[in-house]
Amino acid sequence: MTWTEPATWYANLASFYAAAAAFITDPAGNVLLVKPTYRDHWAFPGGYVDEGEYPHEACAREIREELGVSVVVGDLLIVDWAPPAGQRPRAIISFTFDCGSRASLDGLSLSAQELEDIAFFPLQEAEQRLPDNAATRVRAAMRARGRLGPVYLAGGSGILLPSTGTTRKAGPTTLNA
Repeated sequence: MTWTEPATWYANLASFYAAAAAFITDPAGNVLLVKPTYRDHWAFPGGYVDEGEYPHEACAREIREELGVSVVVGDLLIVDWAPPAGQRPRAIISFTFDCGSRASLDGLSLSAQELEDIAFFPLQEAEQRLPDNAATRVRAAMRARGRLGPVYLAGGSGILLPSTGTTRKAGPTTLNA
């Protein structure tokens, strides 16, 4: 193997986008979702990670921009890797962080440029309002929060990584535990 200049080496590595989202529930376990003005579906509050920004910082920034409040960004709940799709030419890695619980929507002020609505939804309804590739994150986040450890998804589907070193794809029902 021949030595390669670092600039050449790095220029040939895969590149991807990164996004960060907040998982927020109310005391009853309903999930906070936002309705962006530029999409047909609901979403977790959050957005893309800017250059030079850590994902947890992006999550906090996006919540300040979208909802007008500061949150404590807690544990990483989900890492979801999705291959290029549609008009997105690169893979995207989505980080979902535990941003706790809120008793109500009081004190939140929506960014009118980005959001048209916000609400808490029961788990099943939250899943129905999200696009298929993000719907599995609802139960995965609840599971990760309960077990105090992150869940790895690949394109919205669960991946089990047994200690034997074998990787086996698991269907979304695995995340309903």
